[in-house]
Amino acid sequence: MRQLGVCLVTAMFAVTGTALVASSPASASTFQKATTTAPTEYVVLQNANSGALAAKAAVEKAGGTVVSENSALGYVVATSTKSDFQAKINADRTVLGAAGNQIIGQAPEEKQASQFQIEQLRKSTSRSSKPGGHKGSAVSSEPLADLQWDMKQIDATKKGSYASQPGSRKVLVGVIDTGVDGSHPDIAPNFSKKLSRNFVTDIPEIDGECEVASCKDAADVDDGGHGTHVASTIGSPINGIGIAGVAPNVTLVNIRAGQDSGYFFLQPTLDALTYAGDIGVDVVNMSYYVDPWLFNCTNNPADSPAEQREQQVIRTATQRALTYARNKGVLPVSAEGNEATDLNNPTTDSTSPDYPEGAAKDRTIDNSCINVPAESKGVLTVSSTGPSKRKAYYSNYGTEETDVSAPGGDAYDTADGSRDLSGTVLAAFPKHLAIEEGLIDENGEPLTPAVVKSCKGSVCGYYQYLQGTSMASPHAAGVAALVVSEFGHKDKSGLGLDPAKTEAKVLKSATETACPNPRTFKYHRILTTGAIVDSEATCEGPKSDNGFYGHGIVNAKAAVSGRL
Repeated sequence: MRQLGVCLVTAMFAVTGTALVASSPASASTFQKATTTAPTEYVVLQNANSGALAAKAAVEKAGGTVVSENSALGYVVATSTKSDFQAKINADRTVLGAAGNQIIGQAPEEKQASQFQIEQLRKSTSRSSKPGGHKGSAVSSEPLADLQWDMKQIDATKKGSYASQPGSRKVLVGVIDTGVDGSHPDIAPNFSKKLSRNFVTDIPEIDGECEVASCKDAADVDDGGHGTHVASTIGSPINGIGIAGVAPNVTLVNIRAGQDSGYFFLQPTLDALTYAGDIGVDVVNMSYYVDPWLFNCTNNPADSPAEQREQQVIRTATQRALTYARNKGVLPVSAEGNEATDLNNPTTDSTSPDYPEGAAKDRTIDNSCINVPAESKGVLTVSSTGPSKRKAYYSNYGTEETDVSAPGGDAYDTADGSRDLSGTVLAAFPKHLAIEEGLIDENGEPLTPAVVKSCKGSVCGYYQYLQGTSMASPHAAGVAALVVSEFGHKDKSGLGLDPAKTEAKVLKSATETACPNPRTFKYHRILTTGAIVDSEATCEGPKSDNGFYGHGIVNAKAAVSGRL
């Protein structure tokens, strides 16, 4: 398994290639003489007031072939071997434009670090954790509950929200991620294989050798590990093994849009949001960003006209999908990102486009450029806290962007800044990945403190420590699911609640947390190499709504108490 460096949605997907030509259709600024190349897939987005027929006609006129369409969001997927196809589409006034969806290429072994960089810390020599099984404490509701500082921080415990509202089976939580291991013993009781869908096909150039002949994994498989961790945090059941999630009785739905390698293409992500709305999902968790652009600008002079148009397509198409889902009763919850950047005042972007490899350039940016979907409209955006409740050193922040905060982990949130594994978040880990990565021995015992084993009789589950805003977001999604469970009304899919009401309750019930004093917080980290890294971040805004914490740290118990 490759580390999920970025939960990416690849729009100009040229497959992080080391064997690609220097320029691609996505970077062309003028018409080129049409040449025949390997087939390329594009998302062609129609104008708001034009129909699918206009998009289809534009594709045919430009020398492409329509392979599928999403009439709900107004786009078609087309393929073409013409090098000038995208330029011609962008010049056609009947459509908004085209974004490359897939170009054949060769991927490197590891993706570059980017927004959702996750420190797995598997080679850590933690001060407080030892490899092996764990018995837990006598008062814990679950065997590993004493390792879950994150649940204690938000009052999702035996004496907290579990006692009054553990969630309802009638509430559906969608996990838009790399997949969910539906066979994991601490996920299976709450997992709906019937409703789950996989919207991606494995691509050997990116993901490695396909696990099945069709290269399309079943809807209960996760070969990345990230989605399983997220799902577990949201809704692992109270069943006498491992951990419990924020909402241990809700129904988990895998709506896979991410590749094994951690990349997310534009089309699968749009289709995942559409599907969530169509089946009556109540909350979706989105721990990714739409790449190749960390920040999507529409008129940055550093970008070619085609690149500007592509970023506009990404922004518009994703917003349409989010609005569609929300109008259907879905509350979208998003991680804020891991660059330690004030999203209200971004100044530079040196990682975009992060696809293909080597295409990144230094860009001066401003607040007109947005991170998608974290800064899209109608999204509950979540920053990350460490065990002491400080904003995690890596977490993005911003007065306009941060709605709430939640535990995402911070291994350096210690008295002296040295690294402690127990300060990250523990959640489910697919056994087959633990085996593949050599993290457990032939007897099934963990070989690293970053992996924990828990058994109930002969049934054993594995859990891994991760940190990131990807880990913070599912805590907020779980609290939102509890709100729907407590205050929802019967609908065709079980229970439902107006997303605006769900969001308002999550915001209102959050524990208000003031900016640090002084407002510029200085982070001190001692890496395992002995290197010292110092950084700082400045918090703005009042206790009731500031850049570090938004309206506060989510609180499960408070969210299900009192009137809506």
